[in-house]
Amino acid sequence: MPGPDEGWRVMTETPSRSFLPYPASTLSPRIVPTDLSSFKSRGISEVERDLQQKLVELREQYLKAIDHFNWNKLVYEAQIQFEPVVGETYHLYQSGGRRMLSMIAPDQWAMRHLATFRLNVDRQWQLVSTGEGVDPRSLFND
Repeated sequence: MPGPDEGWRVMTETPSRSFLPYPASTLSPRIVPTDLSSFKSRGISEVERDLQQKLVELREQYLKAIDHFNWNKLVYEAQIQFEPVVGETYHLYQSGGRRMLSMIAPDQWAMRHLATFRLNVDRQWQLVSTGEGVDPRSLFND
């Protein structure tokens, strides 16, 4: 049976060099760093492509949000002689220098039809269609 000094000595010995995760001798095989340039270039191009696609999608969403805002502003600034009902469809017309919202369909009225909308539950006007020959950008710049 080993004495108290022998057990202590066994625990403090360094592990064998064969168990080290790295070479510990000059006779060990050479460590050659892996060339990661192709990995990096593939990664960079994939990240750039993905981020470019996300930027395109964000720009499209932004432009849609701006158009949605402008249409809603146009309708709420128009003359409304009644209280619109959620879920119903209404038509925006221009007569002279003023705009008005109406329940009358474009084929039943000879006024200039700008657009048709549906009022959502959140009180936002959802564009259904634009009038024939109407350029929304010219309406929003007024």
